[in-house]
Amino acid sequence: MQWTFDILEKNRKLMASFLDNFSVAQLNRIPEGFNNNMIWNIAHVIATQQLLTYKLSGIEMTVDSNFVKRYKKGTQPENLVSVDAIAAIKSMLFSSVEQTKIDYAKDIFQTFELYTTSTGSTLRSFEDAMAFNNFHEGIHLGYVLAMKKLV
Repeated sequence: MQWTFDILEKNRKLMASFLDNFSVAQLNRIPEGFNNNMIWNIAHVIATQQLLTYKLSGIEMTVDSNFVKRYKKGTQPENLVSVDAIAAIKSMLFSSVEQTKIDYAKDIFQTFELYTTSTGSTLRSFEDAMAFNNFHEGIHLGYVLAMKKLV
């Protein structure tokens, strides 16, 4: 699992770099042809990781449930995200990974609800969920990379 966590941390650092290098207006802008913006994609990976790992393991998520509702699959930006909220998202990019690593080391992910993803992959364990999560985060990193040229 160390390799899986390493990939996740690298992806989160890349995501955080956009928060450091783009303005609030740029992060909130929805480019033509897209349904969401850079900050939504970045927040979405946090929400999805929580759902795939904690919720499917029957464990309370480590981020606020309202945050997850706002950024889960099927949602789109409703309001502009403030400077303070962007800072909180940046913090959660890293704190959520650190907490997951701690919880994995404590071996708390004992049960798992089978889940078939929209791509047709069936997740059967926490480890499957983490592997799929990294794939999912790569997709959203790709969206952010595409958007950076348009904002």
